[in-house]
Amino acid sequence: MQPLVSIIMGSTSDMPVMEKACQWLNDHHIPFEVNALSAHRTPAAVEQFAKSAKERGLRVIIAAAGMSAALPGVIAAQTTLPVIGVPIKGMLDGLDALLSIVQMPPGIPVATVGVNAAQNAAILAAQIIALADSTVAQQVEDHKATLGQKIEKANQALAEVTYEYKTN
Repeated sequence: MQPLVSIIMGSTSDMPVMEKACQWLNDHHIPFEVNALSAHRTPAAVEQFAKSAKERGLRVIIAAAGMSAALPGVIAAQTTLPVIGVPIKGMLDGLDALLSIVQMPPGIPVATVGVNAAQNAAILAAQIIALADSTVAQQVEDHKATLGQKIEKANQALAEVTYEYKTN
């Protein structure tokens, strides 16, 4: 099975957050790989990964990082594949990582999701792949169709809640 998405994290300590991306891709039958690479501790390995990603058949890279959060940008600087950054909450509630990933120089874009929003990164990766893959497009469409059901169930539950002055 050839991975379409690569999930890269600066450290295995990011796995509890990134597990949501792994699970979403797995549930939707989108092949992916997971690796730990550090922009600061393994720069040569990051460079080799980024430069070979496209020829290995990858279509999207999800890169998670906290603190200085250099990893997504370093990868994006060395590939033409779309890179989605996931800021990891750490110091400053993840604001440091979010700002680091969002503030890329011109010509080196990194799509960025919210702090710890790994599942949204997986969905965005699937939406990118769906542009050229009708099977993945249908999976994304089916997933989005189920989102309203949660709110409908919540409203049904709220209808059962009673207060003296509640009018609905």
